[in-house]
Amino acid sequence: MIRKIDVYGDRLRSRAHQLTPRLLQVASYINENREAVMEQTAMEIAAVLHTSDATVVRAIQALGFGGLRDLKQTLEQWFGPVVTSSEKMSTTVNTLTSDVDASIDFVLEGHQHTCAVLSEPGNRYAMAQAVSLLAQARQVAIFGIGASGILAEYTSRLFSRIGLPAIPLNRTGIGLAEQLIALQRGDVLVMMAQKSAHREGQTTLREAKRLGIPTILLTNATDSRFSKEASVVIHVPRGGEKGKIPLHGTVLLCLEMIILSVASTEPQRTIKSMKRINELHRGLKAGGRRADDLPPLSVGEGWGEGVKPHDGSSCTATASRQSPF
Repeated sequence: MIRKIDVYGDRLRSRAHQLTPRLLQVASYINENREAVMEQTAMEIAAVLHTSDATVVRAIQALGFGGLRDLKQTLEQWFGPVVTSSEKMSTTVNTLTSDVDASIDFVLEGHQHTCAVLSEPGNRYAMAQAVSLLAQARQVAIFGIGASGILAEYTSRLFSRIGLPAIPLNRTGIGLAEQLIALQRGDVLVMMAQKSAHREGQTTLREAKRLGIPTILLTNATDSRFSKEASVVIHVPRGGEKGKIPLHGTVLLCLEMIILSVASTEPQRTIKSMKRINELHRGLKAGGRRADDLPPLSVGEGWGEGVKPHDGSSCTATASRQSPF
């Protein structure tokens, strides 16, 4: 087995005594958060450390790197090649070799293993802690991006059904920022994330920390940076070992365990909410036509009789067909 050469670690150990306290702080942060740094700019690293981006660059150059790009290229070589989703799918289907039984066994065995892990005393205790936090929450925010974003949307609906207000945090860029603005003190964050310390996850954790919001992390990477910052960590295997595709059903299994536990902890709230939802549903079904049942307007329909809006005359529209918005 070829041993990886840790260029960054070697340089830090040999030059640490030459660095000022501020430069050493930056260098140590990079060493301890290598995956996160791969996704960060100098300004973002500076923001985390409450320093300037110029200080970040000086620290990197003090270790013999040309700049942040040079540093990232070195770290990338240390990490090794990243396995993409298409490569994971290729490895999985090639392993299963068009065998239906092998495919069924792959999924079943993955879920069976997850069930065994979730039933272990450590995970049971973690889920009990999570349920205790959620039962007292003002609102629940469920974070997940990519495929996990679909689970976040679905889970938020389930929480809302049992009377616990919930919002998904499943966008990126400005879309995620718009979702994060809804967080308030008294909320609880449920986070689905793995080893990669991506910007979306880091930003969400920082905002939760700023507001004093506890974080419940569902992950297979119990040694990740996210795990270190979470209030509660639940180990959820995903069956993606040896380069195979991960299973998302295992995460859903854990989420449903938590939701049902919260519902049984607050039975009156759950029953009251479900009854109200059913009442509202009956109201939507009883008589009348829904807005989305109306046929589309034909050309010219909706204007008052004799009105010609294009010729500058009166443009009073009838109110017989209003937009549902």
